[in-house]
Amino acid sequence: MLKTSLPVGLSLLMLLGCSDAPAPEVQSDEAQSTALTVTGVWVKEAGGGVMADPQTSGLTHVNGLLASISDGSALPNQQRRIHMLDPATATLMPTPDAMGMASRVRRSCFADYLKTEPDLEALVVDPTDSTVFYTVTEDATRTGALSVRCQKRYEETGSTDYPTLLVRLKRHDDGSATMTHVRPLAFDSTLAVGDFPNDGIEGMALAPDGTLYLGLEKDAAGQPRLFSLSLDEKFWESQEFARVEDAGLALPHFDSGNHPINGLEYYHHAATGQGYILAAARNDDELWVISTDPEQSYQRISLQFTAAVDEGTAGCPPQEIMDNASIEGLAVIDQTLWLINDPWKKNYLKNVQCGANEERYKAMAPLLFSVPLQASWFN
Repeated sequence: MLKTSLPVGLSLLMLLGCSDAPAPEVQSDEAQSTALTVTGVWVKEAGGGVMADPQTSGLTHVNGLLASISDGSALPNQQRRIHMLDPATATLMPTPDAMGMASRVRRSCFADYLKTEPDLEALVVDPTDSTVFYTVTEDATRTGALSVRCQKRYEETGSTDYPTLLVRLKRHDDGSATMTHVRPLAFDSTLAVGDFPNDGIEGMALAPDGTLYLGLEKDAAGQPRLFSLSLDEKFWESQEFARVEDAGLALPHFDSGNHPINGLEYYHHAATGQGYILAAARNDDELWVISTDPEQSYQRISLQFTAAVDEGTAGCPPQEIMDNASIEGLAVIDQTLWLINDPWKKNYLKNVQCGANEERYKAMAPLLFSVPLQASWFN
């Protein structure tokens, strides 16, 4: 989600926008009463020091490593890059060059937007090719209107004036990446998505069968939503609208407030053979465990996030409880759930407690969190 620029800092707190969720109320919409503590460590650059203002949006896993992407409000040197991260040390690989563009994308209606400061949100890797990634765009209001020809071609978005874009990325051996394909997404008017440029698609999860799940922060009724489409072999042959469908899965429903989902991960539970969508409810500090079986229920797991403090810091605990932790990415490696935050510039400095972490929060530095998967989530 796009954020306004403020200072620089570190953690999981700051995003703009808000949403709610629609879906059949198959169970109580109350989260568990006892919060699960999720510990965080500061993400470090390869050369040392914290990762400054990346506005991390999305997380996925590739060959034992994690990968994230930055949105359009990050520092320029963080944008349009796939950031590879070693979860064992929370240390990044060397920063690659900014993404290039294949001729197909350069000739598209969306080249001007994608080559400047695109609001890239969410990241998934292709399960059949670890060098291929997919990302999605959200707010494009700063870019200006499309050309008259392009406006006419892509005016029936069913949502915002500037269409949401699904982008295919190819990562190279040197860590750089190329935007190889782009397709705009369209929502049927019956889906009542509404026109919310900064409360759009924020999460993606890709199932092994090619079903891509997309998490919307809020619709016209203020509810979070899950949509889906199929990434089949011919998907990228077209540049016309790709039409999404309501995923038809059970989600919490809210009478008031903002309850966006800002990160998704697909997880196959081997013991039951069932697929699940793990969703980060950013404003609520919750994990939603959503069955891909529309007849099944969901669970809301309360989370309490903590940030690491330097060892031996006088008067400070090893981990301090955060005031605001805005999670924007989820990934599962083996039996560990990894989460990364997108520092919410409006709220991030509310986390400052121990002086040792103050400069990190001011730098809008993110934290990498981890927690073991719990068997009870999938009962």
